[in-house]
Amino acid sequence: MSIIDTFDDETEEIIKPQFVAPKAFGFPEVVVAAFSREAVELAADLYGCSTVSTVEAGYTLAISALTYKGRSIAIYFQPPGSAGTATILEKLISKGGVKFIFFGACGSLSSDIPAGSIIIPTAAYRDEGVSYHYMPAGDYVDVASAGCLAEMFTKLGIPYKSGKTWTTDAIFRETRKNMALRKSEGCVVVDMECASIMAVARFRGVEAYQFLYVEDNLDTERWDQRTMDKTPRSIEERYLKVALEIAAAI
Repeated sequence: MSIIDTFDDETEEIIKPQFVAPKAFGFPEVVVAAFSREAVELAADLYGCSTVSTVEAGYTLAISALTYKGRSIAIYFQPPGSAGTATILEKLISKGGVKFIFFGACGSLSSDIPAGSIIIPTAAYRDEGVSYHYMPAGDYVDVASAGCLAEMFTKLGIPYKSGKTWTTDAIFRETRKNMALRKSEGCVVVDMECASIMAVARFRGVEAYQFLYVEDNLDTERWDQRTMDKTPRSIEERYLKVALEIAAAI
């Protein structure tokens, strides 16, 4: 049986999220997931976070809470990768999370998109395994929240670009042929989680928002690292505040 035939909505799951992550009293409904450890450390420095829960992910992952513009918000560092992201998302939904904001770096598929550009994904190419267990087979999963997120960015006066993203599990197998194919279909960036996040959210009936910021560039004869792993603290703080503004507004 091919992976594209693995979606099963007829029989129940053997291991349910609530078996390992029961509902937590007082757990914030709004959750911010940062694919940058520095962003979470900044949140602690700026807003005085306290640990509200933990998640087991091969190690104990702390889920912190802060108050921003009068709203209780959970925040945590999300290690990269679609499978781990989906598993932790499932557990946080089970604990009581209802609205999720994800933000992190991506790679540009066009030299015309400079480092630091903010991208709002409108759809994600499903070049990973998780999404095929949460929705029927198809090349893309639409990002239902893209329009709403774009409106919020406009109100905040923050420039952004909308477009499709290519979600892959294999960062070191982003070949030139596959990049050209994705680019021809309208993908403007590549990431490692968007398709999985949106598939899980759709299946579980929760809201998921995601914005990406461009670091490296694949659209050159030789890979251009640009700002990858070199984002200054001031820019990390900017992305964090954008995420918190969205969290306070949704």
